[in-house]
Amino acid sequence: MGLVAIDIALHGKRKPSMVVVTDVDEARLKRAASIFSAEKAAKDGIKLIFANTSDTDELLKLSDGTGFDDVFVYAPVPAVVELGDSILGFDGSLNFFAGPLDKKFSANFNFYNVHYAQHHVTGTSGSTPEDMRDIVELIGENRLDPSVMITHIGGIDAAIDTTVNLPNIPGGKKLIYTHIELPLTTLTEFEKLGETDSRFKALDNIVKANNGLWCTEAEKYLLDNFS
Repeated sequence: MGLVAIDIALHGKRKPSMVVVTDVDEARLKRAASIFSAEKAAKDGIKLIFANTSDTDELLKLSDGTGFDDVFVYAPVPAVVELGDSILGFDGSLNFFAGPLDKKFSANFNFYNVHYAQHHVTGTSGSTPEDMRDIVELIGENRLDPSVMITHIGGIDAAIDTTVNLPNIPGGKKLIYTHIELPLTTLTEFEKLGETDSRFKALDNIVKANNGLWCTEAEKYLLDNFS
């Protein structure tokens, strides 16, 4: 979800002047930075920053101390919610996109700033038909790339176990091809599997040439070469 949010922020119909992507997991942050280029964003007039920090002061410095207009929270962790609250600017909006499973989930929120700094908080769950049309339109215009979400592929034989165990499988979206038989496989496994199977070596080359992302060429090769 976070990767798609970055994609929409950079390539949607409204252009922010700056996008700051934060995470305390360096591997996730590096993957995001490898997919979305700060240099390319700069050509579109957007300053793109990747920050491995949960320090309020450090993040506020990035906004010249004024705080951010919009903060999106993608983890149902009280400390993350409170961090988001602390870096909101005047008339800023905190969008709590993370869906908690705990019905009593709560976090401290500065209501002084709700009153005097006009802070807002909202939750997002599900999409309207208008939202879906907007996204399909952006994908059709090649402004958004859904492949940033895909970390695993598999065949019909992987469908049941993947569905049942989905909460326990790390990574992003799992793309299941019902046309073939293939165990659930991460894109990063292709290189190792390619040492003994030339088909995976070919897939690895295709994916690496596409900045590590699944793509139409890889899909065509998969369906042509796996039974």
